[in-house]
Amino acid sequence: MIEPNLPGLSVSDQCALLSLSRSSFYYEPKGESEMNLDLMRLIDKQFLEKPFYGVRQMTWHLRNEGHLVNEKRIRRLMRLMGLMPIYQKARHPVAQQYMPACVRGARRKGAQDLPLFAARLAC
Repeated sequence: MIEPNLPGLSVSDQCALLSLSRSSFYYEPKGESEMNLDLMRLIDKQFLEKPFYGVRQMTWHLRNEGHLVNEKRIRRLMRLMGLMPIYQKARHPVAQQYMPACVRGARRKGAQDLPLFAARLAC
């Protein structure tokens, strides 16, 4: 896209035409450090054994093994690896379970029936 040695059009002008900052053109991303790669291997090994470990439990586990880590680093690495713990989903009860028995079985047939709040009071 951008040719650094193009005669007549500088890198600055080419970046401006593409709406790209010059620093983005020269930026070279760093890879993960060797320590982070070792931590990722340990996280992966532990996650295969206990897939229900989240960030806090994984941090606790690694600290117990003697690694100096914090939750932010473990959260970032687990997100980078695409690891999501298995956990039990919350069960939301159906609203009818909390209604009194006389209201739960009541059927509204027309305008002559009592409103629902009046039926509750009648129980």
